[in-house]
Amino acid sequence: MRYRVTHRTSYGYSRAVQDSVGLFHLIPRQLPWQQVLASRVVVTPGPEDLNADTDYFGNSTTYFHVTRSHRELEIESTSEVVAEVPVYDEAALQTPWELSRPLLASDGAASTAADAWRATDYALESARVAHLPEVADYAAESLLPGRPIGEAATDLMQRIHRDFAYDSTATTVTSTVADVMRKRAGVCQDFAHLALACLRGHGVAARYVSGYLATQPPPGKERVVGADASHAWLAVWMPGSGQWLAIDPTNDQWANERYVTVAWGRDYGDVSPVKGIIYTKAKKSTLRVSVDVAPLDHAPLAPAAS
Repeated sequence: MRYRVTHRTSYGYSRAVQDSVGLFHLIPRQLPWQQVLASRVVVTPGPEDLNADTDYFGNSTTYFHVTRSHRELEIESTSEVVAEVPVYDEAALQTPWELSRPLLASDGAASTAADAWRATDYALESARVAHLPEVADYAAESLLPGRPIGEAATDLMQRIHRDFAYDSTATTVTSTVADVMRKRAGVCQDFAHLALACLRGHGVAARYVSGYLATQPPPGKERVVGADASHAWLAVWMPGSGQWLAIDPTNDQWANERYVTVAWGRDYGDVSPVKGIIYTKAKKSTLRVSVDVAPLDHAPLAPAAS
């Protein structure tokens, strides 16, 4: 599938902002199953400093610094992407889940997989993924002894989808895994964090993935431009294969050609679309976000500097 992804973030302030410094993750990753044909990001008002880089996790990041006085700030990214269904090695899917623990293999020794060092960070606790006893107990029903990692991860995904309600009012961006367990409800970010806590609590390496999911309008209805949203899912390490199984508890499915991957890290804090600091006396601000993932059948964007 070929898509044009447009992500527009707009801030409004009650008084002028003298200085705005920020960092964004808005440019999709180049991957074996995903080609980024073109991308560009426009910051308004124009920044005095705009610098593209790659972060610790290999994600495209861009730093910006706006020094002119402004009451509004807009960041618009546009990318053209071709996404395919990831193809997994069947032998990797059949690997016992205990071997997906880079710090502790099934025999109690450190994992000997050549790529274990790459997975280590994703097996540890992180700021938004606490290892809680009640979460580990919940995960144990899926992580049966010797069960293949593909089967175990899929079962966990299906159970979270079944047991937790999607409710955008139940949590906020700062909600914890404990909050989600208590309320039995949340959104995609919450379900990804919960699944990560389930797996990492048993030593399994798994990473948080952010991006977009192309939605389909109901039969007979037209697409509503700008009605899409950022999405979150996770990917589970399969040792020795160089592959990570991408699963989506929110939609009860493996990631497919409708998913556009932007960035991955330990949790949301590593890959938030936009974050930064402003210097102002304004006491009120507004935030508006518009996302559109449009299927394409025409020529790509002209390449532009990000």
